[in-house]
Amino acid sequence: MTQSRSPVHAQPRAPIAVARPPGRNQDRYLHRRATAGVLLVVMFSMFAPSLAVAEGKVSPILMADVVSQRADQLASIDSDEKALQLFTTEVGPALGLKDAAGALGAKRLPSKMVKELELTELSQSVQELMAALATWQFVDSIRHDAGPSSAVLSLSAARQEWLHGHSRSASLSDLLRLVQEDQTLRTSQAASPPRNTELLLAAERSVFESSQLATAAWWDIYGWKERVRQAKGRARLCGTWQWTIHNHQHHEEQKTTLVFPPEGQVPANIPAPSEMIMLGDSIYLRWEHNGQIQEDSLLFIKDNTKLEGSFVNSMGGWGAISGKRTAPCRP
Repeated sequence: MTQSRSPVHAQPRAPIAVARPPGRNQDRYLHRRATAGVLLVVMFSMFAPSLAVAEGKVSPILMADVVSQRADQLASIDSDEKALQLFTTEVGPALGLKDAAGALGAKRLPSKMVKELELTELSQSVQELMAALATWQFVDSIRHDAGPSSAVLSLSAARQEWLHGHSRSASLSDLLRLVQEDQTLRTSQAASPPRNTELLLAAERSVFESSQLATAAWWDIYGWKERVRQAKGRARLCGTWQWTIHNHQHHEEQKTTLVFPPEGQVPANIPAPSEMIMLGDSIYLRWEHNGQIQEDSLLFIKDNTKLEGSFVNSMGGWGAISGKRTAPCRP
């Protein structure tokens, strides 16, 4: 983020330092560097869809099968420990969330790693997923073979308390009330009354809500690795940088100061990149300003103290960027 304006280098502005027009050899050198940066952007765009296709087999649609095939195990969950154990050993891998399951199942991780991997937040999302699946299973037992009476008998006080504590289903309380009323009615009558239509409608609402909540939690867990990767990259970039920019379109060199604040601490008056992608040592920044677009392709070097790369923009500008860190990250 710049201290003054968004770095679309085709904009006319007074540079801090203007170099003499470069010679032929320097032109060729800058051309190769800028071309390499453009190719990096193009290659990323080409490979990203392929990676998405390769991961296409992983889908939250598998949750319906998990609820059906692991109904007995879901029905036994009445604590965070049991929910986490079932997720790490069976449900997580079955839903394509092996990495999250492995991270949460690891023993004696250092507190620093727990914080860096955001395992506390991940564990909360897992509890929400497991509560939604357990609620889904419970309601399914009402809708199908078990019936309301059998379902409520299988719902222990501990399990009911756990579901109330973690399930975000708005209709669960009403469903439990209707199930209790149905059980009381059946106990007081010799002949079994017809099934309560209101209860069945509430069950259908609860199944829908639970499936929606489970899907939202699944996507949150699925995006965990990418969130951690981006957070690490942003932490590396955080600080004050001096960039030397050569715009080959105008044969102009200028220096500018860029400040990247810590995550979540972006001042409202400082323009920010519209998109940041961090992949290992590679950085992709996309800037949008007054209808103009610029893309920066950069690489960390020298133990995160320097950056090298190139830019292209919608005004026809392209060239090289080199940056050096001048101040560390400050909250």
